Amino acid sequence: MTQSKAGQIVWHDLFTSNRDRSMAFYARVANWTYQVERATDFAWGGGEKDFVLALLGEEAGAGLAETPPEHENGWIAYIEVLDVDAAAKRVDTLGGKVVREPFEVPGVGRNALVRDPLGALVGVSLSRHDFPVPRLQFGPEVYVSNGNDFPQAFYAELFGWRVSPERDKAYVANLGTWDDLVAIQDAANWSTGSNAAWVPCINVASVSDASRAAERKGARPASVDVNETVQAHKPILWDPDGVPFALGVKQTTTF
Repeated sequence: MTQSKAGQIVWHDLFTSNRDRSMAFYARVANWTYQVERATDFAWGGGEKDFVLALLGEEAGAGLAETPPEHENGWIAYIEVLDVDAAAKRVDTLGGKVVREPFEVPGVGRNALVRDPLGALVGVSLSRHDFPVPRLQFGPEVYVSNGNDFPQAFYAELFGWRVSPERDKAYVANLGTWDDLVAIQDAANWSTGSNAAWVPCINVASVSDASRAAERKGARPASVDVNETVQAHKPILWDPDGVPFALGVKQTTTF
């Protein structure tokens, strides 16, 4: 890992109940291509299994895997840290919960899975590969909870994030490191009783074209209350597995 990756979202995993269908869906919506790699000690269940890398051009920023028995379908964003084990030890004291203790991913790095104080699942990562931060495939992650709720101290202490003093009219807060916009807190509401969630923002050439393509492939608008300005710029949809994702156009905004 380089120091410049710390605090950045460096990878996404998609757990899917139908990998072939998900591959076809995101190929159509996001123009991704794929590379299948054979893992000799698969991180999600062990043994030899295929793992699919999602690429846009030469950028590899996501992986697709059949959903492990102990998990649900969904996207997981991984945030880079200098020491995964040290970060995992702090999670409970900051009001979160460790879902999976630190584990090795051969040839990739060391990861852990945690939930923040509002229940959003997020990965903690120390990467040992040469892939850059995937800025072509993904824009700033979208945090959806219930209105204005966001566990700011949790992300500040673990990842060095801060809240930008400049607020976009469409969003509650911009979040990230001192140099980069990493995530956006959205004022949308999940259905009553649902956990907060991190929603990946997939970069596309045209949000309207990608939205139409997604709906033709089985996506539907997510059942969240969200203001019209947000929905116009970064619509949140359910993919055919019922997994939320957002669509946006690549931007270069920093703060």
